[in-house]
Amino acid sequence: MAPTTMGSALHPLSEMRRSQRADGLAAVLAIGTANPPNCVTQDDFPDFYFRATNSDHLTALKNKFKRVCQEMGVERRYLHHTEEMLSAHPEFVDREAPSLDARLDIVAEAVPELAAKAAKKAIAEWGRPATDITHLVVTTNSGAHIPGVDFRLVHLLGLRPSVRRTMLYLNGCFAGCAALRLAKDLAENNRGARVLVVAAELTLMNFSGPDEGCFKTLLIQGLFGDGAAAVIVGATATDDDDGVERPLFEIVSAAQTIIPESDHALDMRFTERRLDGILTRQVPGLIGDNVEQCLLDLFGPLLGDVGVNKWNDLFWAVHPGSSTIMDQVDAALGLEPGKLAASRRVLSDYGNVSGATVIFALDELRRRKEEAAAAAGEWPEWGVMMAFGPGMTVDAMVLHATSQVH
Repeated sequence: MAPTTMGSALHPLSEMRRSQRADGLAAVLAIGTANPPNCVTQDDFPDFYFRATNSDHLTALKNKFKRVCQEMGVERRYLHHTEEMLSAHPEFVDREAPSLDARLDIVAEAVPELAAKAAKKAIAEWGRPATDITHLVVTTNSGAHIPGVDFRLVHLLGLRPSVRRTMLYLNGCFAGCAALRLAKDLAENNRGARVLVVAAELTLMNFSGPDEGCFKTLLIQGLFGDGAAAVIVGATATDDDDGVERPLFEIVSAAQTIIPESDHALDMRFTERRLDGILTRQVPGLIGDNVEQCLLDLFGPLLGDVGVNKWNDLFWAVHPGSSTIMDQVDAALGLEPGKLAASRRVLSDYGNVSGATVIFALDELRRRKEEAAAAAGEWPEWGVMMAFGPGMTVDAMVLHATSQVH
């Protein structure tokens, strides 16, 4: 009798497990982005930066920086910090002055507010009340607080106190993909789940005056911008009974890998001064040399199954870490001109917004996809979303354009 009793006990448990899972794939249901109001053009940024850091006397360095800024592929960026703020905090300009506490005090308020702006746009597009959000995943490199941004967003957005929260810190530029990978697992393993993913970044955490002996510190100042992006993810095959939701992309598969022998190339850490780290000139080459093999290792069998034989058959949402990185990806994969146009446009309009940038690129891709549909144009059925970050880590997912789903 014991085996029979055990079998009868297991049967309802397995049925319960099946009933807890969603029937369909996770999908992107809405996207929202936000930036601070302070917009600085790349043409004006060298004057702003050297004036705000009391460094106008470094004329040769400033002229070199001006030339480099014009080659970054950035036309404008949005910044939370202003000259008035920097004047009030001279410790932010002094590279050696302890200033981490003051920076953390500012971002503790500013990051949740910027994150809420992006999230409210996503929720409005989604069309359902904020109280229907069941899970919240937040990622930022701009802070180290508990309670954190996730806790603050519950009040700012009117979420239920019982919303299940996950806070991700210091994932770097692959954070947006990493958060969406987690959201996919949550949505598909919890029937009816609706996951709000938010990535928010402020460069105030790593702002500093110029270092005459290390020009690469200026590259960071000239490349990164501030912004937040939000995505709502849910499995919609059987869960959406009222027809309000409009899936944009299905998240078919998600994975992560490490580029071999690359842990020396890029890292991040908090010091008593600011958020600091190592950024070597090897980063673009490491990505270019390894990106195709990483994609084949992660998704090769899947892409073969769906009939994709060339990288140019896909649409691409790539984290635009820099124009040099995108040039390397273009060359390594043999992409046709324009395949990375959405990512390049985001870099031009916003700069590198760290973990949020790849979601900005996905939003730009969505806009181009809808324009193509309105003009009865063609759009690839399958695509890849991919980001790179400290480690060096590649986080990527295969997306399915939902106009083809049903």
